[in-house]
Amino acid sequence: MYLIKNAKVYAPEDLGDMDVLTGGGQILKMGKDLPAETAYGVEVIDGTGKVLMPGLIDAHVHILGGGGEGGARTRTPELALSDVVSGGVTTVVGCLGTDGCTRTMENLLAKAKGLEEEGITTYVYTGSYQVPARTLTGSIMDDIILLEKVVGTGEIAISDHRSSQPKKKEFARIVADTRVGGILSGKAGLVNIHMGDGENRLKFLRYVVKKTEIPPSNMLPTHINRSRELMEDGIDYAKSLGGYIDLTTSSDPDHLDPDEVKASRGLKMALEAGVSSDHVTFSSDGQGSLPVFDAQGQFAGLGVGKVCSLYREMRDSVLTEGICLTHALKAVTQNPAALLKLPRKGRILEGADADLVLADAGTLVIDTVLAKGKVMVRHGQVLVKGTFES
Repeated sequence: MYLIKNAKVYAPEDLGDMDVLTGGGQILKMGKDLPAETAYGVEVIDGTGKVLMPGLIDAHVHILGGGGEGGARTRTPELALSDVVSGGVTTVVGCLGTDGCTRTMENLLAKAKGLEEEGITTYVYTGSYQVPARTLTGSIMDDIILLEKVVGTGEIAISDHRSSQPKKKEFARIVADTRVGGILSGKAGLVNIHMGDGENRLKFLRYVVKKTEIPPSNMLPTHINRSRELMEDGIDYAKSLGGYIDLTTSSDPDHLDPDEVKASRGLKMALEAGVSSDHVTFSSDGQGSLPVFDAQGQFAGLGVGKVCSLYREMRDSVLTEGICLTHALKAVTQNPAALLKLPRKGRILEGADADLVLADAGTLVIDTVLAKGKVMVRHGQVLVKGTFES
C-alpha cells in the first residue's frame, strides 16, 4: 500500500492538493490529511511540490515491432517494458501494421500477455493494414467477442500507397462489424485507422458518418498531424461531424518534415479552432517504423517510434504551447479511456486502477510511476524492467 501525500492532483481536472491512498492495485481513498497507518505496511510517498496525474494510455503501439518496408533487416524490434514505464505509460493497445504476414495475431496476443505479466495493462486490435482484415478466428466480430484482449480493429490503412485500396463500402463494413462486436462483448468496438497522405484524406470516415447510422466514436484516425492539409481536414471533421482525431507523437522534433505538424502544436491548433478537448487523443506509434520514401515512392530511410514520446508531447503541450495541464492530459488519459471503454483507466478517483504518475510541478519531469499499484519508476529510475532486459 502507498500513501501519496500533499501532491497537486490532476484527475485530469485540477482537484488541488490532496492525499491518495492505494492498495490492492486500485485507489482506495482520496482526501486531505489522510493518516499514514504505518502499522498496516503503508509506505508514504512525499508529493510536496509535485503533481499527481493518471497513468498515460497509449492506444497505438507496435508491441511486436513494425516495419520491414526496406526489407527484412528493417523490421523493428519488440517493445521493452522499460520503454513504456519510463514515459509514464501504464496501458498500451498493441497493433500490427504494414506487415500482417510475418507478424501475426497469435504473436500479438502472446506479447500483450507477456507485457501484462511484467506489470502493465495491455489490449490489442485485430487486423493490420490489409483489407480484408487478417484475424485469428476468421472474423472481426468473433475476434472481438471471443478474445478477451481484443477491443477493436486496426490499424486499417487508407489514403496510403501501402493500403489495400479498399472501397468506401468495404471500409464501412469493417467499422460496422467492429461496432457490433463491441456491442455484443461490452467492449469499445473501435477501429484504429492509419491515415496516409493521399488526396482522399478523411473521405471514408465522412462517408460512414453521413451514410450510415454508426457514430464517429467507433473510429479513431491516427497520424492526422502527418501534414498540414490532413491536420486541417481532421480539424474540420472533428468540428463539423463530431469526429475524433489522434495525433502521432513519435516524429523527431528536431528533424520534422516541413509539412508535418508536431503533436503538441497540433493540439493547440485544434483547440484554437474550436475542437472539443474531449475529441483529441495522442498515441506514440511506438516501435513502429517511420519510413521515408522519395518522390518516386521508393524506400529511402527508416526511424523507430518511441512510446516515451507520448509524455514528451503532453509535456510540450503545457510548457511550450501554453495549454493547461488538464486539456493536455485529457489527450493521453481520459479521452483514450473513454473511446476504449476502460472505466477504471485514465482518471484519478476512488475505485480506479492505481495507475499514477508523480512529476515535478514546475518542469513536469517524472519522479514516480505506479502501474496497477506497483512502483515501476522511483526518483526517475526504472525499478521494474522486462524479463530479458539487462
